[in-house]
Amino acid sequence: MDWSDEGLVIGTRRHGEAAIILELMTAAHGRHLGLVRGGRSRSLAGVLQPGNTVLATWRARLDEHLGTYAVEGQVLRAAALIATPAATFGLQHLASLLRLLPERDPHPGLHAAAERVAGRLTEPLLAAALLVRFELGVLADLGFGLDLNACALTGARADLAFVSPKTGRAASRSAGAPWADRLLVLPAFLVGGEVAPTPADIAAGFALTGHFLSHRVYEPRGLPPPREREAFLRALELA
Repeated sequence: MDWSDEGLVIGTRRHGEAAIILELMTAAHGRHLGLVRGGRSRSLAGVLQPGNTVLATWRARLDEHLGTYAVEGQVLRAAALIATPAATFGLQHLASLLRLLPERDPHPGLHAAAERVAGRLTEPLLAAALLVRFELGVLADLGFGLDLNACALTGARADLAFVSPKTGRAASRSAGAPWADRLLVLPAFLVGGEVAPTPADIAAGFALTGHFLSHRVYEPRGLPPPREREAFLRALELA
C-alpha cells in the first residue's frame, strides 16, 4: 500500500549507517513516521531538516508497518530558521505540540496551522501570536477546547476580557470584574481577528494556553511543560 502527501518535517533520527527515520506532520495522514534510505546523503540531508515542507510518498506492505518514504523538497526554510534562537525554539516547541497528537491521526486544520507557523518563524511577534492560536487548536483537537465565543455569565459576545481557569469559558469585562484577580486574561487578538497584538497581549495569551496545557494535557500525562516553550518565550523576552 502507498500514499502521497505534503508534510512538514518535525524530526529525524539516525537508523543504521545511512538511513534516517523521518517524522512528518502530513495534511491527510497526521503525524507519520517512515524510513528514508540514504537519508543522510548530501542530496537529502538538506531537504530532511526540521521546518522544511516536503512531498512524501509512503510505501509499506501492511498499514501497521513503519514503511519507507521517498521525498522531494517543496519549501526549504530550515536554513533561515536555525539562524535565530527564537525561530529555532519556536520550531522545536511546534514539534513538541504536534507530538501530543496520536500518531497517524489526521488533523488537517493543525497541519495547515503548523505550516503557517513554520512560514512565519522568522517574524518573532507574528509567529508568537500564531503559536498561541496553535496551542488553542491543539487543546481543541485533544478535546479540551476553550469556549471564547460568549460570556458564560451574560451571554454577551462583546468586550470579552477574561477566562475561567476552571471551566475555560470566557467572561466579559464588566461581568468578570468582581473576580478579575481569580480569572485569566483573554487578550483581544484571540477574539478579534483584526486586532494587532502587543507583546503584553502575546504574553497573556501564552499564560492562558499554558494554564490549560499544564492542567489538562501535561499533568494528566505525567509530562513536564516542554523546555522549548520556555526557551522560546525567553528568546522573545516574554517569560
